Amino acid sequence: MVKNIKNPTSNTIYKKANSFVAISGISENITQFKRIRNLQAELKDTTSKQANVVAKACKDLLSEDAGKLPKFELKPFVLEEIQRLNDDELFRYLFYRYRYDVYPATQQLDKFPPCVQIEPTSICNYRCVFCYQTDPKLTQGRHGHMGMMKFDLFKTIIDQIDGNVEAVTLASRGEPLMTKDILKMLGYLSGKFLGLKINTNASFLTEDKAHGILAAEPNTIVFSADAADKELYAKLRVNGDLDTVLSNIKMFNDIKSKHYPDSRTITRVSGVRYNEKQNFSEIEAFWQDYVDQTAFVSYNPWESAYEAPKNDIVDHCSDLWRRTFVWWDGTVNPCDVDYRSMLAVGNIKKESLTKLWQGENYQKLRYSHSNSARCNLTPCSGCALI
Repeated sequence: MVKNIKNPTSNTIYKKANSFVAISGISENITQFKRIRNLQAELKDTTSKQANVVAKACKDLLSEDAGKLPKFELKPFVLEEIQRLNDDELFRYLFYRYRYDVYPATQQLDKFPPCVQIEPTSICNYRCVFCYQTDPKLTQGRHGHMGMMKFDLFKTIIDQIDGNVEAVTLASRGEPLMTKDILKMLGYLSGKFLGLKINTNASFLTEDKAHGILAAEPNTIVFSADAADKELYAKLRVNGDLDTVLSNIKMFNDIKSKHYPDSRTITRVSGVRYNEKQNFSEIEAFWQDYVDQTAFVSYNPWESAYEAPKNDIVDHCSDLWRRTFVWWDGTVNPCDVDYRSMLAVGNIKKESLTKLWQGENYQKLRYSHSNSARCNLTPCSGCALI
């Protein structure tokens, strides 16, 4: 039994926008503000809606006055992403990033979410102690939550969001690289999104999949690992083997160096800060030769949100304005804390994503959260995310 680092209380709050508790491998990127100043100058004679949003972003970034909150800022890891963009991509990126960071606070809504998280599969080979895969009400087949997305449905989703969304994450309840059609999916994604991210435990990473990932040019590939010690890793990521994961990530790094020397993809090992035995310095030292960054994210007890007692949190959940989740079967869900889909707003097979995002079911959820009534929703009432 691995004890978690602390027992959450009704006063514990987890800020989705600030989930990193530690990150390394970030370089100084102050020169990026010169590019932002040049972009600001180019926007003076442009009046489109997108240009107005980007102009606000530039003004916030370049102003020394704190101004009216919330002020748009670029965290170091975001500046690292900007450093790898071409000048002609900066406009698109800031349009996405401003909406991603600011709209959840101002509760503004566009036709499309700033981020779409697509679940290629809900199936996972691990049973991590901090994950909802430990819940048999999710994993037992009779509950209907387990499956793999068909390529035709994946293509439909991508066709709807291409040109309307920049941030796409392949991951959610399951392990993406277990998906039968993952190589076809990666191929169809290639070159379409500036904010493409892939999360994987790396246990199913092969040479073919490494090439498929790198050819798709994701912004970031995140390898999930929480320890530098084989025994501790196995206790946290049950069914996982650190030696296998290390070998696969070494292989990925070798392929990236040899075959994709100009790749802009950021590689990151990221773990959940779960107990006192984890040592970030040791993890950083263990992985630093094979990835660009290492990070820890806050532990949020989402694996027990349905059974958690009602908390005292009245702040709205930022994800209701930041992202949406599309499960393997087309179900559109507002978050992955609700991994049993009690709050599902519809299915993309029946309605377009933009209609669902702006639709009545989503708006009812937002209204409850905006009016300090998240306590009337399950699992929102026991969830600590804002």
